[in-house]
Amino acid sequence: MFIDTHAHLQSRRFDKDRDLVIKRAKKEKVTNIVNVGFDIDNCYKAIELAQNYKGLYASIGIHPHNSNQLTAETLKIFKKLLKNPKVVAIGEIGLDYYRNLSPQETQKQAFETQLSLAVDQNLPVIIHNRQADDDILKIISKFKKNIKGIMHCFSSDIPFSKKSIDLGFLISFAGNLTYPKANNLHETAKSVDLKSILIETDSPWLTPQSMRGKRNESSYLPYIAQKIGDLKHTTVKEVAQLTSENAKKIFDIP
Repeated sequence: MFIDTHAHLQSRRFDKDRDLVIKRAKKEKVTNIVNVGFDIDNCYKAIELAQNYKGLYASIGIHPHNSNQLTAETLKIFKKLLKNPKVVAIGEIGLDYYRNLSPQETQKQAFETQLSLAVDQNLPVIIHNRQADDDILKIISKFKKNIKGIMHCFSSDIPFSKKSIDLGFLISFAGNLTYPKANNLHETAKSVDLKSILIETDSPWLTPQSMRGKRNESSYLPYIAQKIGDLKHTTVKEVAQLTSENAKKIFDIP
């Protein structure tokens, strides 16, 4: 059994065959998928999918690119949406200093506000981090381990992974782990204990190496598990079992 802890099946790129995509995932033993929102409309769509399909869940949040969407009204909407039992996390939230589509101060304000919401609601957070390691750690450290969550699509280094784990976070690896030149990421995956690892597709993006050129989807999740197994000299079965246990615990799903 596998759990895709981060997907975007609500994306328009799945409009023509979404039902088949979900069926293919289940055929590959991907029993649960968390569809992650990044703007208001996207959050509504993620919840609708979760309500319509068994094994699907939703996460709601404002992505750093869309930080200006986080208003007092947005927070009111989120508090109502969080009453839905299929909403299992706040995210994706965080900082993106690579593309800088929102001013950094606006990003930081939106990030802290949503972290506070997660603490208030006792929910994990799904963190997007691009070239913002220092500020990510600085901000989550303010919450003195009262926050828990996931470093989504991990692309940082070993020291950052260790500090994140010390603060109560799990490390989630995506399709970029399978790329031949991702040597630093390979070394990080080797260093992280399986009890702190999750796997995700981030579909429709970051297609694993074996399927490069195709739209990514949850049925490709086993390729990521296989890469972790190869790097850690263990079986796909063990990777599937432990990462699924980690996902169930962090998201509090049956």
